[in-house]
Amino acid sequence: MVTASKPDISFLIPAYNAAKTLADCLGSLQKQSASNWQAVVVDDGSKDDTWQVLQVFAKADRRILIHRQPNAGASAARNAAAAFATAPLLCMLDADDWLDPAFIENMLPVAADGQQPIIAYCSHRRVTPDGRMLHVEIPPDLKGDRAKWEFSSFCALAIHTVVFPRDLFIRLGGLDVELQTCEEWDLWLRMAFAGVSFRQVDGCLAFYRMKTGSLSSDPLKMLRDAVRVTNRAQALWLKEGHPHSDEDARWTAPALGQLRMLAWVASVNLCERDALAALAELLPEFPDASGYENFLSEVILHGLKIGLKVVRPANLIDVLERWKPAFLDLVQLLERHSLPGTGRRVEELVVWSISASDMSCSFALGHLQVAAIDIDKLARVPKVDGADTLLLHVFAGGLYIGSHVGPLWGDLSVRTQIRLIVEELQAEDRLPTPLTFSFARSWATGAVRNMRAFGKIVRQPSGRRRQIKHLLKKVHLTALVETAARGRENNDACLLETESDYQKRRATPAVARTDKPSEVGGIQTAPPEAATKKEYWERFFERPDPWNYVSVYEQVKYEQTLSLIPNGVAKALELACAEGLFTVKLAQKVGFVTAADISSRAVERAAERCRDLPNVELRVLDFVENELPPEQDLIVCSEVLYFMDDEASLEQVCGKIAAALKPGGYLVTAHAHLRRDEPGRTGFDWNNPFGMGTIKKVLSNLPDLILEETIETELYAVHRFAKRNTAVPVVHIEPHGVPLDTDVAKYIIWGPAGVDREAARANEVVTSVPVLMYHRIALDGPDPLRRFRVMPDDFRKQMQFLRRQGYYALSAESLTNLLRDGKPIKGRPFVLTFDDAYLDFLTDAFPILAESGFSADVFVVTDKVGGRSEWDAGYGDTAPLMSWADIKSLHRQGIGFGSHLASHRPASSLDNATLLNEAVLSRDALESRLGEAVRSIALPFGSTDFRVPGILAQAGYETGFSTKPARTSFSDHPLSLPRLEVRGDRPLQAFAELMGQPDAFIG
Repeated sequence: MVTASKPDISFLIPAYNAAKTLADCLGSLQKQSASNWQAVVVDDGSKDDTWQVLQVFAKADRRILIHRQPNAGASAARNAAAAFATAPLLCMLDADDWLDPAFIENMLPVAADGQQPIIAYCSHRRVTPDGRMLHVEIPPDLKGDRAKWEFSSFCALAIHTVVFPRDLFIRLGGLDVELQTCEEWDLWLRMAFAGVSFRQVDGCLAFYRMKTGSLSSDPLKMLRDAVRVTNRAQALWLKEGHPHSDEDARWTAPALGQLRMLAWVASVNLCERDALAALAELLPEFPDASGYENFLSEVILHGLKIGLKVVRPANLIDVLERWKPAFLDLVQLLERHSLPGTGRRVEELVVWSISASDMSCSFALGHLQVAAIDIDKLARVPKVDGADTLLLHVFAGGLYIGSHVGPLWGDLSVRTQIRLIVEELQAEDRLPTPLTFSFARSWATGAVRNMRAFGKIVRQPSGRRRQIKHLLKKVHLTALVETAARGRENNDACLLETESDYQKRRATPAVARTDKPSEVGGIQTAPPEAATKKEYWERFFERPDPWNYVSVYEQVKYEQTLSLIPNGVAKALELACAEGLFTVKLAQKVGFVTAADISSRAVERAAERCRDLPNVELRVLDFVENELPPEQDLIVCSEVLYFMDDEASLEQVCGKIAAALKPGGYLVTAHAHLRRDEPGRTGFDWNNPFGMGTIKKVLSNLPDLILEETIETELYAVHRFAKRNTAVPVVHIEPHGVPLDTDVAKYIIWGPAGVDREAARANEVVTSVPVLMYHRIALDGPDPLRRFRVMPDDFRKQMQFLRRQGYYALSAESLTNLLRDGKPIKGRPFVLTFDDAYLDFLTDAFPILAESGFSADVFVVTDKVGGRSEWDAGYGDTAPLMSWADIKSLHRQGIGFGSHLASHRPASSLDNATLLNEAVLSRDALESRLGEAVRSIALPFGSTDFRVPGILAQAGYETGFSTKPARTSFSDHPLSLPRLEVRGDRPLQAFAELMGQPDAFIG
């Protein structure tokens, strides 16, 4: 007789008609390496010999307590067992399952560790009725809040893999007896929200017997109970005050957990159309599955493997006809309730997983055809009806060479296969050379055709061997393809037929690539190296009013400068007078003005402007090289001293200016704050050696001058120095003029210290680039679309953040070229993209971009230009879109444009020919109006699949953007580049986090 007076753990075991399995279950406990356990077995109204079997076990082993009750269900039986249990820790074990001998030894130390309640859990393994072990099922990480997230969506732990405190079980009220299934899931959920800690124990220590007729084989009961559990999870989140705007809240939404259970039970039980419809009716809400395709494909695969009792995904190929109808019906159900194309995406992900498990198998499922070919035994591969996507696995002598994924148009002739091997897999060296007369003739013809090229190479002084080798390779590959069997309905021939069809409907001939418009606006701050300063300024003043003197910003600065000029000045000198706008104002306040500039063009315009002013004299003067007129009562020198070569030159010029003043005379100067000079404050990022800070310091250090009065603004300061011994400095804080002209605003970096853009270019390199995805920049719109709408003020702060942190904007085309080059990229690049071409890009986004000096790429729905966003109609009022006139105007100002397809339909919802046609016609519409080649595209909704990149390449695109949330790197497919969505329903600081700088200032 074996006894345990004070057991460490009690096992709660309900038994209903379990006479045949109790020996394995209880025997696994008797084999435990730790013997201090207790089993409480409740016979739940069995009709077989369960009670008699239990009596035998209990008589031989006092660690086994037995109890008998009328049938009330497994949950009621476990609750009853818990009342008899005496150990501090519990584990729920089914009468037909068993445990590894080391279960208690490994689980107990973890569950009993510490004062706080701890839940210990381990992996488990399913065992088929014929004794085959399926794969080990490893539970997810449940640390911290992960337990709440996971249990809100599904049951992450098998019932007998968990050890938990008895007092916690009692405090939570035990199992919910209203649940016939999912009762353990409900318990784990409530435990997670009770604040306990979940700790994983390594190893597979539990075994689950799969049997026919179990409750898990009743999909309706399981889904009905799952609805109850997931609704309870939502109530628990709300009770905790969980914010609905949290990104992770979507994973805790009841609808997602319920859809997950529907997909799983339908896959396990191979539910077809009518059964699926019954399951769907149980869902309070059938959610859109788009965005969850990866997640659902894994759930479906798991369910199929469990239901068909197979170990590897590839084993499903052997029983394809058994599960194919149910799977396709499930895919169609998902498609009906989701963004069009979602079902196709689930379909291809399942096929990919199955095929990846054994690439030597050929099969077809839905839209996908998987073909495994051997280079040594090439033969025609017929296209399966309904297939439009090819997954080709290539072998050579049994060794895997590579795979190709793309659109399927027709049969795979040998010629097509050779072309794919050569062009897509670049495995031409594995192709055997055919020893045929046809091949020899084709090879000789190719050699003769390239004779001139051979001769040209031979005459070159160097590099002949490499170029001849390349040319011979080209001849060889051409001969291989030309001599291969064609086949009438082959893939390439069908593609050509499709292309000829859409060629007839093209809007215009293809437009040759041209250079993009240069950036409009901008102020050069230093002359080109090859030009003298005088030549530079003469060229600078070729265009009248290059500084935009009449802007509010300049006029306010003029008035502030004039306010510091004292009364009674008889004789004044204005250095760098430009075209004389300030000269006119100054002449009204002083007796006589000598105005000078290095540019004769500027002086001519100034003379014309001042021709009616008798107290004004104009001169051409280089005040750095030439002597200054002496004995001045006032000298005005503004916005020019930062053009000195270095601080030594500045000191020399400032000394010359001071010397030209009479004793008691004044110097008035206005200069901007530069970030390079004063990195901790707002300032301009002109490429000058210094700014107002250094200029003020140098002037203040002159022994002849003393600072009397200052007008300080956020962007510049106006100073008055006097040639005297003492003064009490006075400072006035005043605003600068607004609104700021674009050519001023684009050079300003707002806020505290950041990263100098040129310093970043010199010192940093990156191998990935953030491509930012926006939709609307607007104040108003439907509330359900809030995430797609960034407030203009927030957008301005985001752009200011990027300027402050040293980022510079790349176009989509520039990004493609850099990625193709494959070399690390200097500095901090990023790409701005806007989907849909909303009108508010023109009215709200573009002015802010112009202020920041950033370019952007906008993706246009070409059939909807000038209309409204019909795709938003289901959420509220639609928004206006830009017209062709708007688009052309922005393009002239440096904004890039690409395709967003013609109709805004998801690409995955279109068949091959329709997608190719729409992609080509959309590109042609843009090219015909912009007069420039268009090579970029962003797919509506980010909808893509295995065949889409190949179709886009065929349509002439080189760059394609998806909505996959990641930075773009060299390893990404150029037609499936990821982007980072900038959401309007996130706090402003989330943008800094998105850019990888969570602690940087933004605002």
